[in-house]
Amino acid sequence: MSLLEVQDLSIHFGPRRVVDRVAFGLEAGEKLALVGESGSGKTVTALSTLRLFDAARLEGSIRFQGREVLAMNPAELQALRGNEIAVIFQEPMSALNPVMTVGAQIMEALQLHKGLARGEARAQAIAALQRVGVSEERRVDSYPHQLSGGQRQRAMIAMALACDPRLLIADEPTTALDLSIRYQILDLLEEIRRERNLAVLMITHDLNLVRRFADRVAVMERGVLVEQGPMAQVMEAPRHPYTRKLIDSRCERAVGPVGVGQVLSARGVRVEYPVPRPGLAGWFSQGRFTAVHGADFDLAPGETLGVIGESGSGKTSLAMALLDLAPFTGRVEVDGQGWERRSREQQRRLRRHIQVVFQDPFASLSPRMTIQQIVGEGLAIHEPELGPAQRRQRILEALADVGLAEDGSAEALLERYPHAFSGGQRQRVAIARALIVRPRIVLLDEPTSSLDVTIQKQVLLLLQDLQRRHGLSYVLVTHDMDVVRAMAHRVLVMKAGHVVRQGPAEQVLTDRLWEELGSETIG
Repeated sequence: MSLLEVQDLSIHFGPRRVVDRVAFGLEAGEKLALVGESGSGKTVTALSTLRLFDAARLEGSIRFQGREVLAMNPAELQALRGNEIAVIFQEPMSALNPVMTVGAQIMEALQLHKGLARGEARAQAIAALQRVGVSEERRVDSYPHQLSGGQRQRAMIAMALACDPRLLIADEPTTALDLSIRYQILDLLEEIRRERNLAVLMITHDLNLVRRFADRVAVMERGVLVEQGPMAQVMEAPRHPYTRKLIDSRCERAVGPVGVGQVLSARGVRVEYPVPRPGLAGWFSQGRFTAVHGADFDLAPGETLGVIGESGSGKTSLAMALLDLAPFTGRVEVDGQGWERRSREQQRRLRRHIQVVFQDPFASLSPRMTIQQIVGEGLAIHEPELGPAQRRQRILEALADVGLAEDGSAEALLERYPHAFSGGQRQRVAIARALIVRPRIVLLDEPTSSLDVTIQKQVLLLLQDLQRRHGLSYVLVTHDMDVVRAMAHRVLVMKAGHVVRQGPAEQVLTDRLWEELGSETIG
């Protein structure tokens, strides 16, 4: 008997069937990756093993250790959830309660399922955090916002494993993390899996993660399980066209010619932040933390500079300095003009030449503004002389430029809000917002990390096409080496705030220094 057996599972939300007769099994200690694009039904399928969707109507059979989950009463479900089957959710900052310490949230599960007294539950919570690599005992009293991304994900794992479950459902557990932290989390899960003979059901669209972690793979398309089998067989010899489409979604390298001159230069850029001093000294003065130690580089017209490094390396602080959004010393010149000693109006005119596309399009687009308002906001600031008709026409052109046009026109999209679009469409809106003021430089902050592999390829192809047509220069901040290889002319490698290597992409990504730093540590 398998640990988990799913047979002919169909899931309905109202009249709509979102999952159609799915069947798979999972043995104790086995690692199964459930793969597919956004909307394929993989998350709702996995979480239905705990009946977490009250509005869903389930048909078929879900048996855990021989017991029918669909026939369980509320008390039986409560005993199952978090105790025998646990979940690591995709975004720990959203999944963790912001007004409870991480220790209190782990203790809650221990007291509910194990009946432990408060003191014993606290001791086990500390041990659980230390087991997953959060070694400082004081972190048990930290709130989620006081932890780094990697620490929050470790706290989620500690909470999920506190009651020693038999099955762990990991829903995109590494999507929001830098690559170095991703590998640490994967290694941690593998170590714990071996120790406890834990079965893992991994929900993901990251095929590199699948190759590294899974024993078997099940591929879903539009609610249907189209293929499943051993990892090597599915990844190397896929039978279904959709599986082949996912595997072939890696974007090919396509870099255009680089122009003459410089559109952006940095000399001796140093970024420091104030930090409290310990003890009595903290009452009278603050310490300084240096995030970037004297970065130097140039960016030519039509060139893409990939800025890579592990979490905490300083790449985001450098990006904020280039945008004049973080205090810095040294000199940054945009189109030959520096940020320092300029009036507010002069800085506004200079800012038009350098725009930014952020990592998470859903977070960076105002949910209360229509697409017309979002994309046109830059025109209202930088070209206030335009009339309503001219502004509307520019917005339509910008949306069409990024491939957002239905039947040749983007008119129908103007009054919609961001929530009405898919992830890939929202990222296209963010790109249109950046390009509508016709900048010379665009800073891309992890532009594809939150997107499915097929959507990633579409966005990368769009960025490459826009660069060729408009002669754009990109500063690409990322930890995704496939993106760097596809787009970057040159690469700048950061570690502990220092630029440790920079040069042509083909040279930097293959030289000896790269091997010494560790391709997995940085990317």
